[in-house]
Amino acid sequence: MSLNLWFDGRIGPQDQTHAPLTTHAMHYGTAVFEGIRSYATPDGAAVFRLPEHLERMRKGAEALGVGFDVNEAAAAVIAVLRSNHHRDAYVRPLLWYGTGSLGLDVAPLSQHLMVASMPWKPHLGEQPVRLTVSPFRRNRAEAMPPLKLSGAYVNSILAKREAAGRGYDDALFVDDTGFVVECTGVNVFLVKTGKVTAVEHPDALPGITRDTVAELAGAASRPVTLEELLEADEVFLTGTSAEVMPVAALDRRDYGATPVANQLRARYLRVVRGGSPAHARWLTPV
Repeated sequence: MSLNLWFDGRIGPQDQTHAPLTTHAMHYGTAVFEGIRSYATPDGAAVFRLPEHLERMRKGAEALGVGFDVNEAAAAVIAVLRSNHHRDAYVRPLLWYGTGSLGLDVAPLSQHLMVASMPWKPHLGEQPVRLTVSPFRRNRAEAMPPLKLSGAYVNSILAKREAAGRGYDDALFVDDTGFVVECTGVNVFLVKTGKVTAVEHPDALPGITRDTVAELAGAASRPVTLEELLEADEVFLTGTSAEVMPVAALDRRDYGATPVANQLRARYLRVVRGGSPAHARWLTPV
């Protein structure tokens, strides 16, 4: 069964919507996107932290010089979820440069917005993951702002492929001075003697799930070295797709039980599913 998507103001079957092969974003990655989740709650479907996601997308659009209407995008997200009758779903808005030139000047190009929703499972699975330090370096913020710019994710794809080739679930980026940045699509936390710390780095994406979990845990946010991460009692990852995922091992370091991460994961899942009235402000009804 074909799902519907929203494309330039209209909803229709996704298999009947097409972009030309000369689309600029296809050649150069000149697009910005978001990964958003909708969850089933006792009061029906609700989108988790929709305004925050769209504000981050607005910043990405601004960096690329693409026009972006936050209110239009918010309405499109709700419309797509309703059209597809989705409750638990992943929502993907994508804003991109289309046709008009294959040069590097984007001024002559058409601009387009689509929003899709689809069934989804956490991309890192359901079991604690095994990480490896990547030989790749994360895009530097001075060269590529840490936003969800499509072209920037080639960096993540290369690192993840290399890690998978060595039998690991994901890759950990570390900078030239030994400080932890993030993984390919998730932020990093550590637990030491019961205290939760959110890894902070200027090259890391300002994660919305990271912000959520830091608030729930009362976590400090600061730079963390690889050595400190290896000495932690627990390590876990956060992201819209991955939610809250404990780390089983980092290269040869096995972490064992992850009670704090497990508790935070359970609390996070209660929040996104409407089980915490104190956090109802984070839910946008569908």
